Amino acid sequence: MIKTYDSVKLYPGGVYLIDGKDIVKGNEKEKLSSFVENISSIEEAKKGTIAYSILKSHNISNDMNKLKIKFDAMASHDITYVGIIQTAKASGLKKFPIPYVLTNCHNTLCAVGGTINEDDHMFGLSAAKKYGGIYVPPHMAVIHQYMREMMAGCGKMILGSDSHTRYGALGTMAIGEGGGELVKQLLGDTYDIDYPKVVAIYLTGKPKNGVGPQDIALAIIGKVFKCGYVKNKVMEFVGPGISNLSTDYRNSIDVMTTETTCLTSIWRTDEDTKSYLSAHNRQKDYKELNPAKITYYDGMVYVDLSKIKPMIALPFHPSNVYEIETLNENLEEILKYTEEEGSKIIDNPNIEFKLRDKIVDGKLKVEQGIIAGCAGGTYSNIMDAASIIKGHSCGNDEFSLSVYPSSQPVMMELVKNGAALDFMSSGATIRSAFCGPCFGAGDTPANNMLSIRHTTRNFPNREGSKPGSGQIASVALMDARSIAATAVNKGILTPATDLDVEYKTQEINFDPIAYKNRVYNGYKILKNNELKYGPNIKDWPKMSSLTENILMKVTSLIEDPVTTTDELIPSGETSSYRSNPLGLAEFTLSRRDPKYVGKAKLVDKLEKVRIENINPTTIDDNLIKVFKKIRTIKGNENINPLETEIGSVIYAVKPGDGSAREQAASCQRVLGGIANIAREYATKRYRSNLINWGMIPFLLDGDLEFKVDDYIYVPNIKALLEKDMTKIPAYIIGEKIKEFYLRIDNMTEDEIKIIKAGSLINFNKNKIR
Repeated sequence: MIKTYDSVKLYPGGVYLIDGKDIVKGNEKEKLSSFVENISSIEEAKKGTIAYSILKSHNISNDMNKLKIKFDAMASHDITYVGIIQTAKASGLKKFPIPYVLTNCHNTLCAVGGTINEDDHMFGLSAAKKYGGIYVPPHMAVIHQYMREMMAGCGKMILGSDSHTRYGALGTMAIGEGGGELVKQLLGDTYDIDYPKVVAIYLTGKPKNGVGPQDIALAIIGKVFKCGYVKNKVMEFVGPGISNLSTDYRNSIDVMTTETTCLTSIWRTDEDTKSYLSAHNRQKDYKELNPAKITYYDGMVYVDLSKIKPMIALPFHPSNVYEIETLNENLEEILKYTEEEGSKIIDNPNIEFKLRDKIVDGKLKVEQGIIAGCAGGTYSNIMDAASIIKGHSCGNDEFSLSVYPSSQPVMMELVKNGAALDFMSSGATIRSAFCGPCFGAGDTPANNMLSIRHTTRNFPNREGSKPGSGQIASVALMDARSIAATAVNKGILTPATDLDVEYKTQEINFDPIAYKNRVYNGYKILKNNELKYGPNIKDWPKMSSLTENILMKVTSLIEDPVTTTDELIPSGETSSYRSNPLGLAEFTLSRRDPKYVGKAKLVDKLEKVRIENINPTTIDDNLIKVFKKIRTIKGNENINPLETEIGSVIYAVKPGDGSAREQAASCQRVLGGIANIAREYATKRYRSNLINWGMIPFLLDGDLEFKVDDYIYVPNIKALLEKDMTKIPAYIIGEKIKEFYLRIDNMTEDEIKIIKAGSLINFNKNKIR
């Protein structure tokens, strides 16, 4: 039996936190009297969280159970902002009502597809000028580092169209969502959500030398992801251990909270937070945030920082976590298990997924190391890694090391203090600020190689390989310090705690001169210019409004435990086409179900004929039989094909883990998708993306009885959206008609209207009319 780590423990129920340090289980309320005289009710004590105060100050409804949030600022990168602005423009956008930062850190490299990436950048700059935005050019900063350095502040809320929008360590509740939610803010609407549960992340102790923020984050992710302990909840970091971590260190833990599937995060703030903001010339953005004297949390994750050891998340998920020490002691067994589980995910008989071939003389040898992005490229991570690498060589064999500082100001400081020289002297390469290694657009390793990365995700293809073309490489997530230790040992997996290193991390001397000289800051400045369109930037195609009855054809059926957004729409080079809805849609499910696009297009052809007022049965003989059977269902004798929306539907057990990018849903929609059917949705943001693109988020509790190419008929769906959605009759139209039931979790009034309209674009156009 391979032992698991005991540095992180989950409380089975709610807890009280007294004076920010003493813990009383929720079912032991009598113990509170030894701490306080006046014992609050649970409902009152819930108001003591930091989250409650921030949400209350941003909620414009009169009901804290039904929140309507207005954000202080927003951020998007160049994979998402074109679609957001195009959608908002089609819906009547006149100006950006709040600071909106457009960064260019994903489609940074202008190689794939010719000019299309730089065309998107010029579109972004023209939009910032026209509507009053902030434009950060390529190579200047990754999206989240710029927001940390220039925008986040205590008590604020920020919305971003990237899943890793997390600035909790700076006292900001930040949420990553699909583009539709940003469009709503641009048009003056609100972010509507039920009041979320709040879970305390209680930190105590102090990390050992060599243990970094990624180690702590992975330890937490490994405990909470699979059991869904913090799913769609707020993670509120409290406890005395916080004061043993620098704010820059906290930032790197915080950004990884996305991989727990939480809604957002918030941390208590202290003098170190104040020092960080002061160092970034934003003293006014500091205020002390602490839970109340008596605070009730819906759960608690107890983290003993002193017990955490260097961790590794093996392919193909950040939750596949082991202590490096444990892995090294059980290489054969753990890697064999990882190969078996990984092969199920890859599901390609032409690919042999191998890890055990990397065992050399009883040790694991990796071929590449990357320190990058919003998680790894922070100043303190790179400085500690530099302390390890200084005076050593990475070697001149297969192993290579690349370092991507997260912003130009960080790069400037590394140059000034000599850390950049230490890396370059070792044989490592220093790159500009770029998110590429996080999603498969930079430093792609060779086939069958293993890369260790201080980045955010290690899903299949996140390193840039193409499994559909027979290529496979893989990523293991690690902390920058252990990556540097491994580099010192020429690729032999080594925890940083094995080395005796004197760390000399110093507070950054932040110099914003590069931003002042290069970033376009046009907030509240509107220029009467035209948007610049490249030839790849296309408008959204028309989408049908919902009819009373719908007919869905099953075009893909995925029975994996979890389906990531990377499987729904691949990352990497395909991102270059994200300003072209139909062009990008060609890649939908391409690495998971290559037949999907063709099947979906055939169904979409029927719907396109219908909306031209041509009976779709005239072009598909099988459809005649389908409608003939539907007419045998009681109450549906007069069903009219011209009045019945026809669309494709995919089934997946738990879709939507990972990125916030709306294209995971919109690509299905532009191909004629009408719904998803799932056991559950992995994230709130993916379900919101479905809704904003007019797709119904069905849930299935009963047996899976339909298969690919089956038709599913759902009568009276439009009326049922206004009534009881807990038991929706549906019919499989096969040789025989089989009745079964679907359901839909609660939706807001606007979400129901969006579904009925057929998309957020249609909904907004209707409002304008």
